[in-house]
Amino acid sequence: MNPLQAFRSQLSKLQRLAQPYFLPVEETSSWQFLLLILAMVAVVAGSTLLLLTGVVAASGALIPELQARFLPGVPQQIAATWRSPVGPVLMALFVAGLGCFGALRSKLRQGRWLPWLLLGVITLLILVINGINVGISYIARNVDNTLVAYQADQFWQVVAIYAFCLVLALPIRALQSYLIPRLGLLWREWLSGRLLRRYLANRAYYVLNPNDEAAEEIDNPDQRISQDAASFTSTSLSVTVEIVSAVLTFVSFIVVLWTISSKLALWLLLYSVGGTAVIVFASRKLVALNYDQLRLEADFRYGLVHIRDNAESIAFYRGEQQESREAERRLGGAIRNYNKLIIWEALISVIQRSYDYFSRFLPWLVIAPIYFAKQVDFGVFGQASIAFSQVLFSVSYIVNNIDRLAAFSASISRLEGFQGKVEEISDRNAEQQRLSDERTSSSESQSLLVRHVDLVPPNSDRRLIHDLSLEVAPGQRVLVVGPSGCGKTSFLRLVSGLWAPAAGEVQRPPLSELLFIPQKPYMILGSLREQLCYPQDPQRFSDEHLRSVLEQVRLGTLVQRYPDFDIKQDWPRLLSLGEQQRLAFARLLLNSPRFVVLDEATSALDVATEKHLYQLLSQREMSFVSVGHRPSLKPFHNLVLELDGQGAWKLIPAASYDFNSGV
Repeated sequence: MNPLQAFRSQLSKLQRLAQPYFLPVEETSSWQFLLLILAMVAVVAGSTLLLLTGVVAASGALIPELQARFLPGVPQQIAATWRSPVGPVLMALFVAGLGCFGALRSKLRQGRWLPWLLLGVITLLILVINGINVGISYIARNVDNTLVAYQADQFWQVVAIYAFCLVLALPIRALQSYLIPRLGLLWREWLSGRLLRRYLANRAYYVLNPNDEAAEEIDNPDQRISQDAASFTSTSLSVTVEIVSAVLTFVSFIVVLWTISSKLALWLLLYSVGGTAVIVFASRKLVALNYDQLRLEADFRYGLVHIRDNAESIAFYRGEQQESREAERRLGGAIRNYNKLIIWEALISVIQRSYDYFSRFLPWLVIAPIYFAKQVDFGVFGQASIAFSQVLFSVSYIVNNIDRLAAFSASISRLEGFQGKVEEISDRNAEQQRLSDERTSSSESQSLLVRHVDLVPPNSDRRLIHDLSLEVAPGQRVLVVGPSGCGKTSFLRLVSGLWAPAAGEVQRPPLSELLFIPQKPYMILGSLREQLCYPQDPQRFSDEHLRSVLEQVRLGTLVQRYPDFDIKQDWPRLLSLGEQQRLAFARLLLNSPRFVVLDEATSALDVATEKHLYQLLSQREMSFVSVGHRPSLKPFHNLVLELDGQGAWKLIPAASYDFNSGV
């Protein structure tokens, strides 16, 4: 991909990330977004002219003496603007800009008018600051001339004007410094929330594998939703503000510079274009290195989190050395990549400093001959230096910020890649769910029905089950057995709706009537009440009800240890696996589904407790599909489904099944 194509690709990614906050993508097109940006600029420019006109008129009416002292020549310039075509044209653009926002007002609902308002205010502040800076360049010129001419009275008058400009600029800068991060914070809240909702919608989080380092371009979704989103929004706004400021600075000061010396202005443009081309060519490697650094740092951090989450298991195994080697491997990858990064950054820094150092000679080389020829006054040196530095800074924005822009480009690719992948998975899963719902609607309330199903795990070509037909009617209980790796848990994922069949169809009851209990129960971050009631509303059940259920699953001691159901603890660490499995059964009793899928849900319990829990399910006339290896499970099931992992299967009455011989 050539540099132009890469630039267009990054702009397209940036638009897909940025536009939805300011204008809904689903209901608009990209040209409408660009039209609103231009409309905002037109409204801000017209507002600036109206604001200046109002300030000049008010100061002239209320304090004419101060206006003459601190705003010399400004009223005349404003009047000339209105007499020229510039004033009417700006007002026409101002009205047209307001009309654009009015025409698209229906698209700016749900608070989307607020970011446009904040952007407009920020741009207005940039315009005002830029105007003050242009005025300061003329003030600096007058300061030098009064010093050379030994005009003390005029010198102090000019200094007073300079002080007035500084006092005026300080609150504007302060307001700008607040509004930019504030808008970034609002944007981050919206973007992170949107990514989180898409990530959790239609089980996209389940399809993405955050632990697979070899997986395409999607790794560490937690970092992308939190850190990358925060970095993107703050950097996007700061870069946008800086670019707008650079453009306005260039337009303003190139006029000042051209009035001093057109030759100097042309040399500056040639110098800046050449320097920018060199720095862009030299820094292409930075984008890839920054992208890799974000990924490697996230992998290293995930490794440390993994050690923290599995501290007890590592301690039992005494696996510190192996964990240390793995953590050091991840750290080594980040260090090696960062070493390459700092080498390239050092090379770029040398080019940047050379560019800056040599630029200081240009004003002297051009202005000195015309000064010695007495064509300009001495103050032109100071004003030319200010104007030259401002224009050079604006046109050298890429040169001065190339490392930051490279990191920003990498974050755009990571975040947009994640957003696109999540939306693709979510939409695909939604379509699959829609088709599945259409197929299952007719028997939704009757039974769990599997018809001529082939089971092939996602991203695999291994067929675990071939042409299976099975019905789990109300009151029916099926035990799934077979050697390790034969597809027992995969079959449970199929009947629970997590996996789609490669062939055939699965009809299941409504999701509210079907509950899955894994071997290691899921423990949420929350109180004991929320833990028990998950995923139901915790307020549905009284404390007495919760205590009764815990007693039924033989967890009465848990109530004694934690009588307050609203206490928050690190439950996976505090509760043994056996306690967690009993708590999962308490959760099952509170949810009261008609169908239950159990994946070795009693593996950590003694036989007596296992028998008691299955008796509770039988008493409530629940239908269930179980995976297990214990013969003690057989009395609680009607049928046994035996799998061999090669596609073959057998359906046998439980009463005649022998765990020792297989039949």
